[in-house]
Amino acid sequence: MTGAPVLQVVQLPHGEDLPLPAYQSEAAAGMDLLAAIPYADPIALAPGERTQVPTGLRIALPVGTEGQVRPRSGLAARHGLTVVNAPGTIDADYRGEVGVLLINLGSEPVTIRRGDRIAQLVVAPVVKVSVEAADALPDTVRGEGGFGSTGIG
Repeated sequence: MTGAPVLQVVQLPHGEDLPLPAYQSEAAAGMDLLAAIPYADPIALAPGERTQVPTGLRIALPVGTEGQVRPRSGLAARHGLTVVNAPGTIDADYRGEVGVLLINLGSEPVTIRRGDRIAQLVVAPVVKVSVEAADALPDTVRGEGGFGSTGIG
């Protein structure tokens, strides 16, 4: 990707032996985030339980972007494991460790081990808007129709 924006990454001591985030295919939208937990201390996540899993990474996103922390579809399908605040947002000016808030929505405990792919990071553009108070909004066909108003179900 010549000329692509750069994601700067610092590996913290507890994540130094893990691979950096990388796209796994040419058309992949997200890069895998890995669990930077000790080999000797896997996390057993019971059904309904949630935890923050460290990645051992600090990042500097390009200005004008955000990092979206999203669930991995395979973990969700097989185990009911997902990101609690999906998608989690990493602001471009955040410089702390990236953590992933996982929840087990499945019916069985899930064990997370060092180096497991726990989420994906999508870097996306952000549009900043100015906020303006208004007395009324422009009309649309949908109007005030809420949940389920644009189709059946």
